[in-house]
Amino acid sequence: MKVLTVSGSPHYHAKESVSSLMYGVIFSLIPAMLVSFYFFGLPAILITLTAVVSCMFFEFIIQKYLIKGPITIFDGSAIITGVLLAFNVPANLPLGLMVIGSAVAIGMGKMTFGGLGKNPFNPALVGRVFLMISFPVQMTMYPEPSAFTTQLTDVLTGPTPLTALKDGVTQGVPVSEIMAQLPDYGRLLLGNMGGSVGEVSAIAILLGGIYMLIKKIISWHIPVAFIGSAALFAALFWLINPEVYPDPVFQILTGGLMLGAIYMATDYTTSPMAPWGMIIFGVGCGLLTMIIRFFGAYPEGVAFSILIMNAFVPLINRGLKPKRFGEEVNNG
Repeated sequence: MKVLTVSGSPHYHAKESVSSLMYGVIFSLIPAMLVSFYFFGLPAILITLTAVVSCMFFEFIIQKYLIKGPITIFDGSAIITGVLLAFNVPANLPLGLMVIGSAVAIGMGKMTFGGLGKNPFNPALVGRVFLMISFPVQMTMYPEPSAFTTQLTDVLTGPTPLTALKDGVTQGVPVSEIMAQLPDYGRLLLGNMGGSVGEVSAIAILLGGIYMLIKKIISWHIPVAFIGSAALFAALFWLINPEVYPDPVFQILTGGLMLGAIYMATDYTTSPMAPWGMIIFGVGCGLLTMIIRFFGAYPEGVAFSILIMNAFVPLINRGLKPKRFGEEVNNG
């Protein structure tokens, strides 16, 4: 008797393998990586290498000695987790904390559930939120960008545009005055601003997203729904009171919204399968991101919004499950 074994997602019916898809994502991350290396220099290189090596190491140890299953550290998934985790932290984060975050991302966010295809939450974001809650001071000391610095200590730090905006609004300063002191849209597009390693350059992230769309590694549904819903929500509040809420372009270009919408929300394992499910998921992420930014204690809400919507993915998949071939459809 032949037994049909069904493995965990992602399920992709094409000539591409899981490894080829993963390395396609890694290739698409190169523009954002190069921009981060240019603006944050050697610290960004070291934090990225530390995250990647740590994620691969912890996945190897867990698979070999705890799960005692096949070793899959070269399928690309651990590398992506490491790069995205590094992209979500300041370049001057102590390397020891980066190792701890990698252990949480792989051990708690991925391997606890059985490895690739079985984790309900994005591992990189699990690691990022753990670090943000456990080490808030170190996770909010963002270095000021400067053309390829080799300085590892005593780096000038400053608030991100979102942090400066939220602090100013809280103190009653009009948005127009705050915006006059922040980087213009040209600098925001290129990445010449304070922030996490890989989130600063909207153009570089967009280039990577276009590459993945062309290669059909991702579909348009989640990024467009995520960015579009966030922009509409931001535009509504901006029209109501532009001296308290900034324009939607600022919201899209700052923080981790572009990075989250294109790379982390589109994770195969933790996002819905059906197109309408993807749209609902993306809209939920966009709305939650703006709600947290406007009314929450944190100036940024991307990581929390994606993790919250990750928890709804099984329900979305269940409600929008496509009909099986040959199944009778009740038209009433």
